[in-house]
Amino acid sequence: MQKADIARFFERLAAARPEPVGELEHGNPYQLLVAVVLSAQATDAGVNKATRPLFAQVRTPEAMVAFGPDRLTEAIRTIGLYRTKARNVIALSQLLIERHGSAVPADRAALEALPGVGRKTANVVLNIAFGQPTIAVDTHVFRVANRTGLAPGKTVEAVEAALERRIPERFLHHAHHWLILHGRYICKARSPACPACPVSDLCDYTAKPQ
Repeated sequence: MQKADIARFFERLAAARPEPVGELEHGNPYQLLVAVVLSAQATDAGVNKATRPLFAQVRTPEAMVAFGPDRLTEAIRTIGLYRTKARNVIALSQLLIERHGSAVPADRAALEALPGVGRKTANVVLNIAFGQPTIAVDTHVFRVANRTGLAPGKTVEAVEAALERRIPERFLHHAHHWLILHGRYICKARSPACPACPVSDLCDYTAKPQ
C-alpha cells in the first residue's frame, strides 16, 4: 500500500470511529492491566463477563492479593488458561505493591518485567492508560496489516515495526484500536465483509467476496 493510500485508509477508519475505545471493561489502569493479562487467548466479551463481578470487589493490587489465588481462580474459571492467569495476576499485584507503590508503571520495561505481561499487553496498557502511541499487534491487527498490504510482515515484531514506520503520526494514537475493530467486525478471518468495507478500494486483498 502506497503512502497516500495509507493516509486515506486511516482517514476513513477515523471517520467511521472518531474516538475508538478498547472493549475490555475497566475502571482504572490496574484493572486494565489485569483485564489485558486475562484476555490472552480469550475473547474480550468472555473476559468482561468474568471481570464485572470481580472488579466490583477488586480495584487495587492490595485488594487482589487479599482476594487471594483460590477465589481469583474460581472467579475467572470461564476464561482459558485460568489457573496460570490467576497465578500471574496475584504475582504481578504483589510486585506492583513491592516495586511500584501499587501503581501501574508507564514504562515498557517495567511492565514487561511483570508476570504474564508481554510486549502486546504492555503496548495496550501504555496506549489506553497513558496515551502513548503504541501499537499492539494481536491476531486481528496482524491479519489486517498483511491482508490489506498496509504493513506486511512474517512476525508480530515485523508488523509492529512496519506499522509504526508507515502510519502517519497524526493517526498513531488510535491506530491499533482502528485496526483491531476493523479486523474484528469487517476484515474477519474467515468471511471478510469486503462489500461493507470503507477501505476496500485501497486494499491489496485479491480474493474479495462480491
